[in-house]
Amino acid sequence: MHVNVNAESCIGAGQCVLIAPEVFDQSDDGTVVVLVESLDDPAQAAVREVVRACPSRSISLTESRSG
Repeated sequence: MHVNVNAESCIGAGQCVLIAPEVFDQSDDGTVVVLVESLDDPAQAAVREVVRACPSRSISLTESRSG
């Protein structure tokens, strides 16, 4: 899985950092920063929760393509 963010729509609520601090941080202006874009299995559940919790819907996931 791959984490996608839209920092322009981020409102800086910080839910992503609270739920998955190993994957997300916040910049000086409070917008989301992705620390790890490709997720291993343990991080996927937490990031799925982040996607549901993000009030601005600035975070999404895409399935990794194999081939």
